[in-house]
Amino acid sequence: MRARPRGAAVLLAGLCMVAGPAACGQAGGAREPSGPASGGEVKIGVLLPDNTSRLYHFDKPLIEKKIHQLCPECTVETVSAEHDVATQQQQMDAMITKRVRVLILDAVDSKSLRAPVESARAAGIPVVAYDRLVEGPVSSYVSFDGERVGRLQGEALLQALGDKAHGAQIVMMNGASTDPNSAWFEQGALAVLKGRVKIGKAYETAGWRPENANLNMSAAISALGADHIDGVYSANDGLAAGIISALRAAKVDPLPPITGQDAELSAIQSIVKGDQYMTVYKPFKPEADTAAAMAVALGRGKKLDGITTHTVNSPTTRGIPAVLLTPVSVTVHNIRNTVVKDGMYTIDQICTPKFASACRAAGLTG
Repeated sequence: MRARPRGAAVLLAGLCMVAGPAACGQAGGAREPSGPASGGEVKIGVLLPDNTSRLYHFDKPLIEKKIHQLCPECTVETVSAEHDVATQQQQMDAMITKRVRVLILDAVDSKSLRAPVESARAAGIPVVAYDRLVEGPVSSYVSFDGERVGRLQGEALLQALGDKAHGAQIVMMNGASTDPNSAWFEQGALAVLKGRVKIGKAYETAGWRPENANLNMSAAISALGADHIDGVYSANDGLAAGIISALRAAKVDPLPPITGQDAELSAIQSIVKGDQYMTVYKPFKPEADTAAAMAVALGRGKKLDGITTHTVNSPTTRGIPAVLLTPVSVTVHNIRNTVVKDGMYTIDQICTPKFASACRAAGLTG
């Protein structure tokens, strides 16, 4: 979620996954901090990167609800960093000063938050890495299988290109180089796309910002020509929106197939309309529930043996107990059986008057 990052191979090698106590055949996992014993009030801090994405609107209430279900005596403090590294560092320091029992952290920048994670460990506060793997001595990690995400995106793009895939030229709009998930997604996509299509341009999109994707796509159109872009690998839905805007500004019609991720409402509507080909739906409730269960267990001084199913390596820590969930590809053909069936959106939310005719054509309404 860019040209191919030079450190991607090294980074992704560190994200080896096996279902055992050691990762990639190497022994030694992340040792637990000697936190407080179980009993008494359990204070849990939740640190999110922003208050605009699905992480805040969907994951936040789910995490808080599950924590309170599992632990009535728990209190939860949730903060947003507004995409700012320095703000999140300060928020981490404040949580440590307050002596919370455990932290759930979705880092703005996986490298820059290493020092606060180390400070938390020194203070005896376990850190649950949420959605992206932060550097430092984290106690556990929950996310979706990032390589599988990229594979789903690459496979969908090939499917959309059909017989034209051989010799087709695409643009790759990857995410921020500061996010280890970006390289993970890219690795999965390239495993499917490399040798099957020509990659005309590839970009790292600073901050995962749609406006930066828009600028990158405009540059790709100028360099390659609007008529020579057959498809766009977009690492998430926000980037896809910026890409679509750039293509529209260049009078490209029809739009080439464009991938996405996160199943944002606007992206689902864009898929219904035909502007975006697919998105990757990551059922947020299992991820949120798992993070809550990890935090409650660690806050009570218990082990994670009954929760985690994998181990992963980060650039700094080996054998991190982890749960890696399975993502789902969504196209116009399975919207009803995925995001609607799971209660993420209703047909009425998707099929507003603006999209009424497209919804009828897609079979979502009568």
